[in-house]
Amino acid sequence: MIQALVLIKVERSSIPHTAEQLLEIKGITEVFSVTGEYDLVAMIRLKEYEDLALVVTEKIAKVETILKTETMLAFKVYSRADLEQSWQIGVD
Repeated sequence: MIQALVLIKVERSSIPHTAEQLLEIKGITEVFSVTGEYDLVAMIRLKEYEDLALVVTEKIAKVETILKTETMLAFKVYSRADLEQSWQIGVD
């Protein structure tokens, strides 16, 4: 599984609308509104690098309200949430 984070700068008034548009793109699993230089962070999870290239260069690039992006590939995921979820399987 390929995972990438895309830092996204957008027109300020369009943050909620842009986040919703991004969520419609296959492979984008979460979009976070954040503080700092960028306005949104999109989490992408895909099986192939070719799919990632398509999402970033064709799908995200076509969202008109996006001013700038920076893409980072994740080498390894350290997550307490995943560990906690695995312990909850079958527990009701």
